[in-house]
Amino acid sequence: MSTIPQPGDEAPDVALQDETGTTHRLADRTGRWTVIYFYPKDDTPGCTTEACQFRDLHADIAGLDAEIWGVSPDGSGSHAAFRAKYGLPFTLLSDEDHAVADAWGAWREKTNYGKTYMGIARSSFLVGPDGRIARTWANVKADGHAEQVREALEEARTANAG
Repeated sequence: MSTIPQPGDEAPDVALQDETGTTHRLADRTGRWTVIYFYPKDDTPGCTTEACQFRDLHADIAGLDAEIWGVSPDGSGSHAAFRAKYGLPFTLLSDEDHAVADAWGAWREKTNYGKTYMGIARSSFLVGPDGRIARTWANVKADGHAEQVREALEEARTANAG
């Protein structure tokens, strides 16, 4: 279990496939902003709320020259169905062995109904054009989170421009 990257840290590597088999590499995003959010499971209530709010703010976030990547342990078929069902215009990446989530500190011990297990802890990261973490959200509440990310991106871009 890795520690959660903090602002100023170099972002851990990401090289994961979307539902079409295309590999997305964070290293290829140098010079641009990237929002990476880890979520537990496609088409569950909290994950759907979060994804739909990112969908609704997608144009605003893209207008700030940022791309959104959602990462979960679900496979490509699940991601394809989730994207189609809710019209999600951003990239969903499969981390079936949770290696990337672990590197980002999102694979953590969780407790539900008295049972302890390992799973994805909802968390998000804003990665700057320099490949460093600009902002970290470690224990995300799904509702309203996309707006927090949009606001932080706007602030970070303004700070970078100055």
